[in-house]
Amino acid sequence: MKYEEYINLFQYKRLKTRSVQIGNIEMGGNNPIQIQSMTSTNTLNTSETIDQSLRIIEAGGEIVRITAQGVKEAENLENIKKGIREAGFKTPVAADIHFNPKAAFTAAELVEKVRINPGNFVDKRSDVSKGEFSTEEYQKELKKIEDSLIPLLEICKKNKTVLRIGVNHGSLSDRIMSRFGDTPEGMVESALEFLRICVKESFLNIVVSLKSSNTRVMVQSNRLLITQMTDEGMDFPLHLGVTEAGEGEDGRIKSAVGIGTLLSDGIGDTIRVSLTEAPENEIPVAQKLVNYIAEKKDHKEIKSVNTAPVDFFEYSKRKTNQIFNIGGESLPVVISKIESKNDLIPEFIYVGDRFVIDSSNANSIFIIDESGWDQGIFHNDNVVPMFKSVNDFYFAENQSNKLNFLQLNCNEINDENLLKIRNFKNIVLILESNNKNSFADQRAAFFKLMNSGNNLPVIIKKSYKENTLEDLQLKSSCDLGGLFLDGFGDGIWIENIGDINGQDIINASFGILQASRVRTSKTEYISCPGCGRTLFDLQKTTKEIRERTSHLKSLKIGIMGCIVNGPGEMADADYGYVGAGPGKITLYKNKEVVKKNIPEGNAVEELIQLIKDSGDWMD
Repeated sequence: MKYEEYINLFQYKRLKTRSVQIGNIEMGGNNPIQIQSMTSTNTLNTSETIDQSLRIIEAGGEIVRITAQGVKEAENLENIKKGIREAGFKTPVAADIHFNPKAAFTAAELVEKVRINPGNFVDKRSDVSKGEFSTEEYQKELKKIEDSLIPLLEICKKNKTVLRIGVNHGSLSDRIMSRFGDTPEGMVESALEFLRICVKESFLNIVVSLKSSNTRVMVQSNRLLITQMTDEGMDFPLHLGVTEAGEGEDGRIKSAVGIGTLLSDGIGDTIRVSLTEAPENEIPVAQKLVNYIAEKKDHKEIKSVNTAPVDFFEYSKRKTNQIFNIGGESLPVVISKIESKNDLIPEFIYVGDRFVIDSSNANSIFIIDESGWDQGIFHNDNVVPMFKSVNDFYFAENQSNKLNFLQLNCNEINDENLLKIRNFKNIVLILESNNKNSFADQRAAFFKLMNSGNNLPVIIKKSYKENTLEDLQLKSSCDLGGLFLDGFGDGIWIENIGDINGQDIINASFGILQASRVRTSKTEYISCPGCGRTLFDLQKTTKEIRERTSHLKSLKIGIMGCIVNGPGEMADADYGYVGAGPGKITLYKNKEVVKKNIPEGNAVEELIQLIKDSGDWMD
């Protein structure tokens, strides 16, 4: 089972899926990728939920999702939908269900789409203390799922309601966890158990999603899903999203790394960008992602590489030589054209052929063009040359003894050039692409390097012409994040010709490395976007926690509105702040509950104290 047998790695093409009718729109097939969001209001507050739904729709949302945690909330979807229709919109309404099949039965008669979570629709929340399930016990659990799901399918058939099988990494069942753990394989099997029942019952009006706050898991699980669905004769459309992505720059970059990587390979029929912000803010971000991926159509030809020397379902970093502070076991480096003004300091500063003065950042090294290097127009020992062709380097008399950069375009990665440089121990390649589909172009170049046995470290470079920071963040994350997710690259260099501050470009570079899970340089916040289940002011609390803890660079802090995905999605977080009830917060250290039902007014201080008591606080 190889990913490249299902996806064209060298030519952008949408994966062909089944088309399903959701109210007045079609999803999948040849239809455009749809944009959606989810309300964060109390579902029983009809007017507020209608108003927020309309803001989502007016921003360009093509589906509005609303939580229905109980039958009362599900029943009120009728009034909300009526309000949306009376405002003149036919936008499909989707119900979000957890734990409560009865709420799903009610919602399926009222709205166009219902999402259920295989991890908690029938099964209990993950609790692996039970240990292994015997084959007989496992089959009994599957029969319970079938008995609960079939009545819902009958209601959906009768009302032409679409069902989303929505698996979350943070809420896998104890049964799945006991056999697969919290792995991509576990997520895929959790979905397939439900899909097989649907197929058996001839119910095909389905959308599938596998989501995680871990971009690596999110990408790998969706890749594995499409291969296994295809093997079993299934072609259901896919809903993409990175859960608990956060807010601001972090939320945008993390979402674009996960969603953009899959979209770039043609995977995905609808997307939701989950930001800890007003839901209508998610829509333009999602639309920019979709629009940018659409630009990859009819890109310049990328020659196929016969062997893809990577496992697309499991992370493994490309093995490279250690050259100075690049490659080997070193963290990926950052190259910039300016010196940093904050504590995110690039290892290298590119100055072209300018005269080099002493650096204010003692740890930064200047990269100078070969012409400047040859003339010696610098008086700083922390300078290394960059050559712009293999021949320039090969025949140069003044190579650096410690480190040389060699910048090549992807089409220059060929047998002749690789033969010339393969025995040098002091070269780091800078790999650039001007192809509209640079992600696939640079990936193919890495395949060539690996198949030739070349272990030189590689800096992944991409140039842009953007005047809006958000556009640069989203595009660079789409183009570069997937390469790091697959273990390529020993550094990053984002270059931009446009009206964007150089410090913001540095921040984005570090942000992409962190979102791709290859280098941590700042506090990571795993915060959910909020919904009708949220039990406190999520945006205000996230801002306060960020202001108090952003100097704790090595920590991961989860901020979750409720218990549905909270404990699971923040499983690798160091500390967790989770809504436990109205005005009540539960604090976690790693996966363990430390304090329960703390009054909300004291909870942030209690979190700070917990971090201090655990020895992780720094002033």
